[in-house]
Amino acid sequence: MERLLRPQSIAVVGGGSWCANIVRECRKIGFTGPIWPVHPSKDQIEGVKAYPSVQSLPFPPDAAFVGVNREATIPVVAALAQMKAGGAVCFAAGFSEAAAELPDGADLQQRLIAAAAEMPFLGPNCYGFINALDGAALWPDQHGAVRIDRGVAIITQSSNIAINLTMQRRGVPVGYVVTVGNQARTGLPEVGEALLRDPRVTALGLHIEGIGNLTAFEAMAATARRLGKRIVALKVGASEQARVATVSHTASLAGSDAAGRALLGRLGISQVSSLSALLETLKIFHVAGSLSGARIASMSCSGGEASLIADAGLAAGVEFPPLGPEQRRALGQALGPRVALSNPLDYNTYIWGDSDALTDCFRAMADPELAMSCVVLDFPRPDRCATQEWDRVLGAFAASRHGSRAPDLPLALISSIPDTMSEEVALCCLAHNIVPLCGIPEAMEAIAAAALPSLRNAPDPLWDPGPDPVAEELLPEAEAKAQLAAHGIRTPVSCRVNGAHEAVSVARELGFPVVLKGEGFAHKTEAGAVAINLRSAEDVQEAATRINAASYLVEEMVTGAVAELIIGITRDRPHGWMLTLGAGGVLTELLQDSVSLLLPVSAEEVEGALHRLRIWPLLDGWRGGQGADIGSIIAAVMALQSYVRATSGLIEAEINPLICRTGDAVAVDALIRRGKQ
Repeated sequence: MERLLRPQSIAVVGGGSWCANIVRECRKIGFTGPIWPVHPSKDQIEGVKAYPSVQSLPFPPDAAFVGVNREATIPVVAALAQMKAGGAVCFAAGFSEAAAELPDGADLQQRLIAAAAEMPFLGPNCYGFINALDGAALWPDQHGAVRIDRGVAIITQSSNIAINLTMQRRGVPVGYVVTVGNQARTGLPEVGEALLRDPRVTALGLHIEGIGNLTAFEAMAATARRLGKRIVALKVGASEQARVATVSHTASLAGSDAAGRALLGRLGISQVSSLSALLETLKIFHVAGSLSGARIASMSCSGGEASLIADAGLAAGVEFPPLGPEQRRALGQALGPRVALSNPLDYNTYIWGDSDALTDCFRAMADPELAMSCVVLDFPRPDRCATQEWDRVLGAFAASRHGSRAPDLPLALISSIPDTMSEEVALCCLAHNIVPLCGIPEAMEAIAAAALPSLRNAPDPLWDPGPDPVAEELLPEAEAKAQLAAHGIRTPVSCRVNGAHEAVSVARELGFPVVLKGEGFAHKTEAGAVAINLRSAEDVQEAATRINAASYLVEEMVTGAVAELIIGITRDRPHGWMLTLGAGGVLTELLQDSVSLLLPVSAEEVEGALHRLRIWPLLDGWRGGQGADIGSIIAAVMALQSYVRATSGLIEAEINPLICRTGDAVAVDALIRRGKQ
């Protein structure tokens, strides 16, 4: 990857405007090595001598941009591989991404992979990359990158999004922008690992549409952890329903998007919801690295701005801790008695223009227990207004480090809206080691993302569920419960019967009240195949007649529920096994209160997931009530994980509901799908 991403020589194969632009962009960004256009009939492209074929080049290029049609791409790539070129960018589309429209698309991509042999290549169906650190642009379009000495790297699967990101005016120092297209040979994680190894790269940003090679993705995260560099990702695809299964509640709660997000969290990769937040988080990582937490101080000369940032912080999970005694004392000296002291702080406008007073105020707010100190400041339009007094505020903020109780505390200048933070101001902030954050909501999301603690130890490798079964079967509930009980999961006393008469007889033996369930239904409640709290033989007879099933399950009635949970484990390619914990029972889909994790999980991780549920206060004992037995809940989850690990051919295992009581947790319904044996 070194030769491809940091080339000393570049070949440009093709004759269209795209290829001419490669030559222009390499010149514009300052590439000093040889550029060799390749065209069978042109003598020159953009004033540079052209060669009739790849084989006629003076020596093997480090990187080649292949800008010919999809059929012609394959022999060109084969020739580059044979001459030991460093790598290639395959620009053409019409491969596996277009398999629905072009029946030969997938086959053509396989031929391309074979032609490349061991040579790395980006694409097909991608724009290539820009290396602003070394001055190389295998990029067939305009871009907004400029040469820098140190900065962040960004990888995306979308070439158009890559173009847009290069046009940002937020002051993000972008060292690399790489598009990966179809990832036929070289995927996002392989590129990410190579970029992280560049000592000039400070952080990595990812725009992810789908995670391909899971092992490589884990290796990339491990490299970042070892090098002390952070990764922030925007994972798209929350609206996809391709993974929704028709038989289980768990699958409808937790599709592959949830698994992808669970993977990022497991690997210590920060997650954001927009491209703006991605860029703002990268700025924090570039200047300050990981934040120690989400506890910040905010200062502005307006109560309105203080209210805005307080509300946005609440939504993002950012904290504004109360002022401590030393902060109050120092702020009182700096501001006098007329200012109400709080965090966020409205320092009022009467010190506006007084550099010394501003510096004293900003210095007084600093505290070693904070993760970041922020000043909200919106610059006026320089084409219509004077900015000297705003420049004075920025200068005072930079000067506040000297003599501070927390000289190493990260500082951020936040504009209320992105429009009032010009690129010139952002670059000035960076020169003073101040993070320029554009827009209050984006700033708060970025601070929360940067506050995600980096992992101290590598997580256990994810479990591979093996190949998907060709055919599947749904186990009867009684058999499903018996298998789970054998792994230590508490289930109700029950008995299978074949008719109403047997049901009545068994109910008498178990003792009333009982539950009657008709067998053969995936979702018994929706089908009306469950009758609970049956207190007499007549109740059982009537329920059996109404349900009218071929066979029934008669169970003890489990009472005393504090809450009901769903515990489900499903296959989720390519992530492995996904565990979903959530509010259970008949309201599972309605409440949509769930947390997803990837296996294996520890008991501590399960407990942490329970704390993240909205129904946690109920489990913990709401308003003085008795709480559930959390240890029994965790034990049930760990037992279900053990069952999944020990069972070959499994597709899905689900308990819904798990009745959580003060002394135990009981699986009163279970669903198991497996490959047909």
